[in-house]
Amino acid sequence: MAALRVFPLLSVCLLLVHQAFAINDAPCQLSKGNYAFNNFRKRHIPSGTPTTLDHNQWMNFIKNNGDCSRPTQSFLHPNDLDRVMAVCTSKGGATYKENMCISRQSFSFVTVRSEPGTCGIRSVKEETKHLILACNELSNQCLPVHFEGNPRDLKPSNNTKGCQDPRTGDAPSFKLTWLCLLSVLLVIIYNCRN
Repeated sequence: MAALRVFPLLSVCLLLVHQAFAINDAPCQLSKGNYAFNNFRKRHIPSGTPTTLDHNQWMNFIKNNGDCSRPTQSFLHPNDLDRVMAVCTSKGGATYKENMCISRQSFSFVTVRSEPGTCGIRSVKEETKHLILACNELSNQCLPVHFEGNPRDLKPSNNTKGCQDPRTGDAPSFKLTWLCLLSVLLVIIYNCRN
């Protein structure tokens, strides 16, 4: 009988832990990190990126502005900022999976691969692909928070639902997770037995 008293408390704790570490299951839901877009912008659309594919220039740039611990880094052109932000809207992006959107148009960007921890450049390559970005609501606007690789060069399907901007009122609603349902069920069982 004492074990039954622990279940509701345990289930509520599991639910809270799950929600604290869960990623959004659809684009344009409220983000837990208020600085996620600023971090995205700093990592992928910094000012002063080299305009050539010269390894030495990129090595100096990453040493001074980047992060040598990341073996693969992708950099978008600062002039594309508005287009990149539009990927997180119905106009510029389509729903991909979880909280990710895929751009309706392709983008050119530079991918730099380096030796982990050394900033030694292995390759600098200009690519043109559709972007896959995680999009969350920050300050009442749906914004990119993560750049996902697109190694298979995926493109959006014409039938795919557009990414939703929370200002349109079409943002996805909260979905009950299996853990939430289990918690509710355990609380009901506990209350029925007492």
